[in-house]
Amino acid sequence: MRSPAVSISARPPWVRASVTEESPPAAQGASAEVHLPLQIVHVGDDDPDKCTARRLGKFDLAALSAPSRPPQEGLVLDPTSEYALAPDLPTPERVVAVDCSWTSLEDHGVPVGLTRRALPYLLAGNPINFGRPFALTTVEALAAAVYILGAQQQATELLEPFSWGHTFLELNAEPLQRYAAAADAPAVIAIQQEYLDRAG
Repeated sequence: MRSPAVSISARPPWVRASVTEESPPAAQGASAEVHLPLQIVHVGDDDPDKCTARRLGKFDLAALSAPSRPPQEGLVLDPTSEYALAPDLPTPERVVAVDCSWTSLEDHGVPVGLTRRALPYLLAGNPINFGRPFALTTVEALAAAVYILGAQQQATELLEPFSWGHTFLELNAEPLQRYAAAADAPAVIAIQQEYLDRAG
């Protein structure tokens, strides 16, 4: 169930999720529902009974790969990235998550050569970290990412195998909708700041 490399870091990700020249100039612009290929770099050092990545693989909702065989292209969810995930990104080849124990976060870097983006402020819906900001499981992080990128139905499908999955979407219904409707990364950052101010 733990997945720090896609959800939480020792440094506050909201500080680093800034907008720079790496942000794409053109919006995706498509209103039609998309379906994004998903890949998880599965380290396998957490509790297998609580590992959401394994369940996603079991239901063929995401492809699992070993750290020795990382993907060569796509968008990787990285909480240490300086760039925020926003809906104006070009549709990626795949969305990649790194699934590992929170205690080994610093030992497992994200795959190199991929577009790195940090998720904006969201609350965990999983039972272990319920209500904690950024403390998402791998499935929550992937569901949030595809939702923001325009694949809302896919986000729902990802969470269906989990009894608490609907809780994540209900808990974050407003921010997810606002992030997904944002024009670009600066708009996502501004929306995120509103929630951080409320939480503070």
